[in-house]
Amino acid sequence: MAGNKAMNSPWMYAFGMLAIMIPSHAFSTFYSYYYVDKLGLGLGLATLARVIFMIWDAVNQPMAGYFSDRTNSRHGRRKPWLYASIPLFFLAFYLVFSAPEGLPQGGQGGLFAWFLVALLLFEAVATILWVNYGALFPELFGGDRIRKKASAIQQGYQIVAILIGSAVAPILFNGLGFGMMAVIFGLLFVLFMVLFLRFTQEDPALREGPKMGLKESFAATLKNKPFWIFNLSNSFAQTVNGLLSSMIPFYAKYVLRIPETQVTLLLASIFVSVIPLVGVWFWLIKRMDSVKAWRLSLLAYALSVIPLWFGQTLAGGIIAGIIVGFGLAGFLVTPPVVNSLIIDLDYKETGRRREGIYTAVSGFITRSSGLISAVAFLIVGVFTGYKSGDEPGSDPELTFRILISAVPLALLAISYAMSFFVKLQGAKEPRDQDAGH
Repeated sequence: MAGNKAMNSPWMYAFGMLAIMIPSHAFSTFYSYYYVDKLGLGLGLATLARVIFMIWDAVNQPMAGYFSDRTNSRHGRRKPWLYASIPLFFLAFYLVFSAPEGLPQGGQGGLFAWFLVALLLFEAVATILWVNYGALFPELFGGDRIRKKASAIQQGYQIVAILIGSAVAPILFNGLGFGMMAVIFGLLFVLFMVLFLRFTQEDPALREGPKMGLKESFAATLKNKPFWIFNLSNSFAQTVNGLLSSMIPFYAKYVLRIPETQVTLLLASIFVSVIPLVGVWFWLIKRMDSVKAWRLSLLAYALSVIPLWFGQTLAGGIIAGIIVGFGLAGFLVTPPVVNSLIIDLDYKETGRRREGIYTAVSGFITRSSGLISAVAFLIVGVFTGYKSGDEPGSDPELTFRILISAVPLALLAISYAMSFFVKLQGAKEPRDQDAGH
């Protein structure tokens, strides 16, 4: 397949993002709704499962990265894990949304057990997929310009996946049931994953060389100051991504005072606009230093949430949503490029290829950002008197103006300030080494 322009191209690599993100977004959006609202699992048990889920995630992410880095097969380090995960992920996703019919009537114990096991299995396989997929990025794209291009294309595919997972999933489970929705999304996952892997080829030379032991690998990662500051900064910005999505329905109801049927328009104003705007960001940053481009994206994201405070009508909300889309697009495009540069510097210093462990640890830090969002909601609710839809307090409009604009602005300001402490000493951004791209 030498000379095949599709091999290791950004467009084919991005099919992996499309494959994994369609079921992953449907999972994160609807699994609580399925078990709590549809099957009647108690909220306390659902929360307990989520806590166990987070603990499990903290353990399996670094381990997945460590074992991936140490793999040495003729097919590469990452591809064997990715191929092996395809049927397991399909099965795990189906199990999450196919609880046996008798479980809800048999008491909470059986339903909780099914939910917990399915959740942990799904998380374990998803971790292997995300770690190995992400670890391929700095290996496949060895130049600054091609990395920026690949990241822009990848994030465009991610937004398409989010739209499919958000908009198509309700149509499928309302018409065919949750189990069939899982089957259809699972088949799309298999199709796009096979397409991505068919046109992905790892560099055999990177399998060679000394390997770090587990203790040594973690010690080196813990000592990497730029890595930790970069990921902690990103965790605050990542919190904003989840906070905006979850607050949109409340914002529509209490601030814009529009019916639920128009919430989709607000979500679309943000996520649909991101698709062309990632191209704008690629044009902006392709001539910039990667760290400065990332810092600029954080500033733009912070400024973009301000108009949400002034929303009054559906039209105003849509305009504000498009502006947010611009900031979000920049944040989606730039971090993978900086992360790859940090990994390059680590290789220069240690002589070891450790993309897996870095991808795994950064993934855990980023996913833990949900705790910041929960704490922010709790603090603002106490401050304004909002408890629930039944007890919204005296000024729910203020509650959700704060949560959708003021809190994101504060979090992004922290993220932006922290970005100035990311100093990549001796970082010389590699020239593009991928003539075929």
